[in-house]
Amino acid sequence: MSLGMNSFKRALWIYHMNTGSCNGCDIEIIAALTPRYDVERFGIKLVGTPRHADVIALTGPVTADMVDKVKRIYEQTPDPKVVLVVGSCGISGGVFHESYHLAGPVDKIIPDGTFVYVPGCPPRPEAIIQGVIKAWELLEEMDGGKKNERTARKVERKED
Repeated sequence: MSLGMNSFKRALWIYHMNTGSCNGCDIEIIAALTPRYDVERFGIKLVGTPRHADVIALTGPVTADMVDKVKRIYEQTPDPKVVLVVGSCGISGGVFHESYHLAGPVDKIIPDGTFVYVPGCPPRPEAIIQGVIKAWELLEEMDGGKKNERTARKVERKED
C-alpha cells in the first residue's frame, strides 16, 4: 500500500549517525535538507538525540569502535523505530568490505531491527528521500497497529 505525502499522521524525526563512512553519504543526506529538495516542508527533520527520533539514519560500515555506540543508539530510540541504512558501505561494507577493522554490516550488529536500505556510493538525495518515505510508511503501519490494539482494549473495557 503506497501512502501519499498528505496522508501521514505526524512529522518524521531522524537521528543521523556516521558509523565510519567517507562522508559521501552524509553530504547527500544534508543535500536533501537544502532548498532544492527541502524535505523539512513535509515534516522531515534531523534531531540531535536518538531519544526524540523515529528513524536512525546510519551511514558507513560499522567499525569495531562503533559497535557499542550503534547498539546504544538503537536502544535509546523509542519504539516503533526504523533503521535507514544509507549507502553501500552500511549495507555490505562497500569498498571497505575486506577491512580488518569492520564489525560487519548494520543488520548483523542489530539483528532484530526493521531496516530500509538505500544503495549507492553515495546515493543521490532523491534515493535517500525515497528511503525516508518507505521508512515513514513502515512506521505508520507499525504505529497504526498499536493504536488499533489500544482502541480495541478501551472498547472492551467500556463494554464490561
